[in-house]
Amino acid sequence: MATTKSGQPFDRAVCESLLRRRLFYTPSFEIYGGVSGLYDYGPPGCALQANVVDLWRKHFVLEEDMLEVDTSMLTPHEVLKTSGHVDKFADWMCKDPKTGEIFRADHLVEEVLESRLKGNKEARGQKVVVDEEKDAKRKKKVKETKVVKLDDAVVAEYEEVLAQIDNYDGPELGALIVKYDIKNPTTNGELLPPVSFNLMFQTAIGPSSNLPGYLRPETAQGQFLNFQKLLEFNQQSMPFASACIGKSFRNEISPRSGLLRVREFLMAEIEHFVDPEGGKKHPRFHEVEDVELEFLNREVQLSGSTATTRMSIGKAVSTGLVDNETLGYFLARIYLFLKKIGIDESKIRLRQHMQNEMAHYATDCWDAELFTSYGWIECVGCADRSAYDLSVHKKKTGAPLVVRQTRAEPLRIEEWQVDIDKKKFGPRFKKDSKTVENAIEALTQDMREKLSLDLEKNGKIEIEVDGVGEGKVEIGKDLVQIEKRMRVENVREYTPNVIEPSFGIGRILYCLMEHAYWSRPDDEARGVSASAPLYFHL
Repeated sequence: MATTKSGQPFDRAVCESLLRRRLFYTPSFEIYGGVSGLYDYGPPGCALQANVVDLWRKHFVLEEDMLEVDTSMLTPHEVLKTSGHVDKFADWMCKDPKTGEIFRADHLVEEVLESRLKGNKEARGQKVVVDEEKDAKRKKKVKETKVVKLDDAVVAEYEEVLAQIDNYDGPELGALIVKYDIKNPTTNGELLPPVSFNLMFQTAIGPSSNLPGYLRPETAQGQFLNFQKLLEFNQQSMPFASACIGKSFRNEISPRSGLLRVREFLMAEIEHFVDPEGGKKHPRFHEVEDVELEFLNREVQLSGSTATTRMSIGKAVSTGLVDNETLGYFLARIYLFLKKIGIDESKIRLRQHMQNEMAHYATDCWDAELFTSYGWIECVGCADRSAYDLSVHKKKTGAPLVVRQTRAEPLRIEEWQVDIDKKKFGPRFKKDSKTVENAIEALTQDMREKLSLDLEKNGKIEIEVDGVGEGKVEIGKDLVQIEKRMRVENVREYTPNVIEPSFGIGRILYCLMEHAYWSRPDDEARGVSASAPLYFHL
């Protein structure tokens, strides 16, 4: 499938040379040799980026009445520890102990198995079609393709592994490397087992270096931490969305493919806060329910296929392919935005993340992928983050990151309640009194009912309390009473769920330039890139 506007063959080297020569972008620090994964935008690149961001803001922030914020790029360690990024925001890498070369494990397995399949085709006398998606993405290529015929069962096994390559974790990748005898492609040296590599840039805040921090890997955390203030600004009205446009940073193991895999990049992220009760409905879903999209779900990928299914977003939600209306609404709106800026609609697909591929905070995630000369490229992610972020920050800080709404009708709840005589309780347990009290408050309704019978029968109860005595505490009826009572609840308190569309602006820019590119038949060196909302000459 051609990627250019006119359908003519695309010469990436010519196009990228023109883009750099016309100063759309250029490697950072080039006169010092440059640093991989870092780029500067020149005047036309800045203008194009500004136009895309302006259209994004109109399409989402203004049309949807979102609350735009601009949050700090420096983030304290404690915030990202709580969010899970310190422990889980990582890729798997393996090292050649002799040369010191570093490889991203999943890319290495993919590269070697693809090379072997190519050699198998040559050995069978079959025509070898260069897979530009796989070939272009490689940074450290296999030195040479060995022409070796493989058994049909081995070919099928390799193809199955490749179809699920994003679904393997570190130990599984290590097992594949051992099983298929994968080594350093350039030296044939043995590799160490894959280890986790955190992708955040660490720094120290302040002159004393006592406050560790990171350059943010996403804009989302700043939005979550301001949730209560944004809710108040929005007059306690739900649902609502916040939005942030800004730089983020990821210390990629192997930056490559120009603007597609970089270490510093512009993001535009939305956090749509929604009530989890009622199936995460969206009031404007009816406006987009007839929009047709190309879907690649995880079951199809696990079967070893990449065949897409075309259907309306309304049908995708009603059949359960897409989990809920709010997630579906934003998938459609993402598609409409990409079309609006000039992306070729025939080169857009929505791919569902497989279970091991999803971020630690996500319950479901779809990528809007765009087809380019590099293959299918993830440019927008749309994740259902459930209540993960607000819940962990609330638990850590005690901040009320919740919504409180007056009920239309009071809710009457019959429950077992515990009364503690604190005048006697404190002197009895002294420094452990708070720990014991928290253990009592944490008792389930079933346990409270059982203990009420024990208290009535024996005059005392015994509960488990970690860290106090031998782990069990005896409490008499002079200290606690357990009774069944009716409680009337007039206010409902809940933690909102979050649907998050996340846009990589640099990737979208590159895909846009490819999709809008064409050259004159008699002058291929002079390329032109043009689209309806954005027009520019190379």
